[in-house]
Amino acid sequence: MPDTALAPAPLLLTSRAAAKALSLCEKTLWSLRRAGKLRAVRIGPRAIRYDVADLQRFIEAAKDVKGPGA
Repeated sequence: MPDTALAPAPLLLTSRAAAKALSLCEKTLWSLRRAGKLRAVRIGPRAIRYDVADLQRFIEAAKDVKGPGA
């Protein structure tokens, strides 16, 4: 009988997947990382991944909190 359990969500995303999750192009994602606005996990000399929790924190920090009439 096949296993019908859902696979766990990934903890780390590639640049392409992270950019897609944020609806950004990869170049913008890289610029955000270089500017220190988004953290990344380096795995080995070239592989860079993005923590899903860091992406969520970035979204929360980037939200416009101005109220009506501000």
